[in-house]
Amino acid sequence: GPMIYKTYLKTEHSDENIEFWLACEAYKKITPQRKRISMARKLFTSYIQPWAPNEINIDSPARKAIIRNIQEPTQSGFEEAEGIIYRHMERDSYPQFLESQFYQKLKHNLMATIQWEIEE
Repeated sequence: GPMIYKTYLKTEHSDENIEFWLACEAYKKITPQRKRISMARKLFTSYIQPWAPNEINIDSPARKAIIRNIQEPTQSGFEEAEGIIYRHMERDSYPQFLESQFYQKLKHNLMATIQWEIEE
């Protein structure tokens, strides 16, 4: 499911949201501090810092909190930004995905396949 949604988001030029969210989910599972610092810096340079290659749309307080904590990142260091992005997808891009031709065509093809298998 997430990969199909990501494919759709690429067509809408907003796949940075799902990529960030998935990266945050992986980040939260990192336990060695050294790996966490490395991953936090990658998240910051890819998604958070101004003019990042995949900059996400978060508010200034969330961005500033990450900047303050980037030197000693914790497992929860990106949760506020992750929540903002999740809510954005939940309220905006996911409903658009469900209404898109991309999803409707996929759903139609899946239903046709299931019907064909039932008839076999």
